[in-house]
Amino acid sequence: MKLNKQDILKALETISAPGEGQNMVESGAVTNVITFGDEVVVDITITNPSLQAKKKTEVEILQTIHKLVYEKAKIKVNVKVEAPTKSAPNVIKGKTIPGIQNIVAVASGKGGVGKSTVTANLAVTLAKMGFKVGILDADIYGPSIPIMFDVVNEKPLAVTVEGKSKMKPVENYGVKVLSIGFFTKPDQAVVWRGPMAAKALNQMIFDAAWGELDFLLLDLPPGTGDIHLSIMQSLPITGAVVVSTPQNVALADAKKGVAMFQQESINVPVLGIIENMAYFTPAELPENKYYIFGKQGAKNLAEDLQVPFLGELPLVQSIREAGDVGRPAALQTATSLEQAFEKITQNVVQEVVRRNDDLPPTEAVKITTMAGCSAVKK
Repeated sequence: MKLNKQDILKALETISAPGEGQNMVESGAVTNVITFGDEVVVDITITNPSLQAKKKTEVEILQTIHKLVYEKAKIKVNVKVEAPTKSAPNVIKGKTIPGIQNIVAVASGKGGVGKSTVTANLAVTLAKMGFKVGILDADIYGPSIPIMFDVVNEKPLAVTVEGKSKMKPVENYGVKVLSIGFFTKPDQAVVWRGPMAAKALNQMIFDAAWGELDFLLLDLPPGTGDIHLSIMQSLPITGAVVVSTPQNVALADAKKGVAMFQQESINVPVLGIIENMAYFTPAELPENKYYIFGKQGAKNLAEDLQVPFLGELPLVQSIREAGDVGRPAALQTATSLEQAFEKITQNVVQEVVRRNDDLPPTEAVKITTMAGCSAVKK
C-alpha cells in the first residue's frame, strides 16, 4: 500500500504531545512527515524532557497510524526534545528567587475538599513528567504534606550557599518539601498570630536552598485570610488553582476563593478549578457512578466564572489510604487514578504555559494599613 502524507497528518491530529493542549499538528510538534510506499518517517519535537514522555509520544504515533491509516505500515518516529525557554526569575521586592520558574498556589474556599491531597499528587505527577518540583506547605495551622510524603520524622538540614546558611528541603519521590510541620511536634498546636505565621513562611521561602525548580507549589490554608495575603505580599505568584467538591456549600466558598485572586488589587491569574470527589464508583460495580455530593458542580462553576475547568477526580478509598501511608496515589502505575492525575496535571501545565505567553509577570502585592483597616494595593 502507498501511504499518503495527508492521511498521516489527519491521523496525528487526533493526538497531542505531552503537556500540549492542541493536537500534534496544530501545535507545530510535527515538524516533518515523509512517506515512501508503506513506509513513513515522522519527525516530532516535544518540550517534555522525560524518557516517559518521549516513549509515550512514540507509542501513540505508532498505534494511531496503524489504527487509522494502515495496520502494516512501517513507521519510524524521530522524537526531538526542545526545553521551553526559561522565563526570568520571579522578582520580589527587588530581590529574586534564583532558579524558581513558576509559583503555583493551590487553594480551596473551605477545608476538607482534598486540597493537600491534590497538591501532593500534582507534585509527584509533575516530577514523573520530568519537571523539577517543590512544595511549600503554607497551611500553618494544619500541615499535612509531611504525612503525605512519608517524611514526618525528617528535619531540613542546614547547608551553606554562597556563604549563607540555608535550609535544605526534605526530598521524597523527586519532590522537595518544606513545611512548618518539620519544626513542631505532632501533638503541638500552632497558636500564632498572623505576623508570626508570616515570619515563619518568609523564612521557609527566602532562607531555603530550593535550587532549580520548574514549579514551586504552595499548599495554602483553606479560606481567604491573613496567610493568603502574607504569601501574595511575599511572592509574585504565577497562577492559582482552586480545588472544590461538587456540593453547593463548597462551591460557594470556592467562588470566594476565585474572587480573592481576581481582585484588581491582587490580580493573580486563576489557572482553573479542579473538582475533587466528583463521584463514587464501588469496586464491585466499576461501571457505576454515584454522584454523592452533586454532579459537575465545580465544572459548572468554572463555566459561570469563565475560568478553565482542569478536570475531575473520583471519590476513591485508595486515594485516602495512599495519602495516609505517605505514598501519593498518582505513583501507582497503570491505574485509572494515575491517568486522571496525569490529565489534570497536563491541563495545569498547559494553562501555566498559556498564562506566561499571554500575560505579564505577576507582581507581589503590597499591603498597607490606612485608618485602622487593611488596604491591599499593587
